[in-house]
Amino acid sequence: MIDRRSLLALAGATAASPALAQTTQATPAVKPSLEIQPIWPGKAPGGEKVTVKEQVILRTPGGDPNDTAFLNITDPVLMMRRPEKPNGAAILMIPGGGYKRVAVSKAGGAIDKWIADQGVTAFVMTYRLPADGWAAGPDVALQDAQRAIRIIRSRAGELGLDPARVGVMGFSAGGHLAGRLSTQFKRETYAPIDAIDQLPTRPSVAGLFYPVVTMQAPFAHGASMKELLAGDASDARRKAASLELDVPADTPPTFIATAADDKVVPADNSLLLYSALRAAGVPSELHMFEKGGHGFGVTGPQGMDMGWPQLLPPFLRRHGLYT
Repeated sequence: MIDRRSLLALAGATAASPALAQTTQATPAVKPSLEIQPIWPGKAPGGEKVTVKEQVILRTPGGDPNDTAFLNITDPVLMMRRPEKPNGAAILMIPGGGYKRVAVSKAGGAIDKWIADQGVTAFVMTYRLPADGWAAGPDVALQDAQRAIRIIRSRAGELGLDPARVGVMGFSAGGHLAGRLSTQFKRETYAPIDAIDQLPTRPSVAGLFYPVVTMQAPFAHGASMKELLAGDASDARRKAASLELDVPADTPPTFIATAADDKVVPADNSLLLYSALRAAGVPSELHMFEKGGHGFGVTGPQGMDMGWPQLLPPFLRRHGLYT
């Protein structure tokens, strides 16, 4: 399904809190390569008090026209990259941005291409941001993620997908959202609006990259916490938003990758979540690379070989995403 929003397509990972670029409207310079559909059939729920207007900006003024970000998202979308030889599996990819923005690329990115190269249909989403006045507050992005994975499952017959083989990958603050989708899939965060909302929201497997995990000192990523909790960082709200404090035993198998030298989101976030997953008996795997910083993709800084593209596929196969 392609509509007027097809001037947009999402990137893979982004740092959680780099300085915002100039908020001048960016003009798309490259034709999108991803197919696009809205996440909600009409207006997104709980927007009665929302007055912001969606913006697309260049992350670096005068830089690469594909290196863009979304601010004040009001119409979240789901983008699809089809593999040449699909194997029936799908992955929902959730980019980062510190809950202040969502990084996007008008022609897709290296990670959704890598996913498709595995034979997996790649879906990449934008999501609404909690400080923009939505009624759901800190749950607004989770509403979008739950709806997005349901949409993927609703299109299984049309696209030749197995609805039981839909995973999630999240990056930085997107890793926090992917973690919430994985651990809180039993929560109904919005009133059902159609038959799609009868479908399950539990991912079959999860991959979290340099994820924001905790909202508690001393390892909380302050910028993400500020945006997510929108000025109400009470102890109860911080605990409720800390993934490591509520990991049910039926959390999907989880792969975590981070770098020890991450100066944005401390690698301790990944350690906290891995320990909680182990304590709950959830099949999990943690890779902490010596170097790589924050926001690495298929490769790290200066083309560094990060190694995760070799490590993740065996985990996905072992847990049934594809053979």
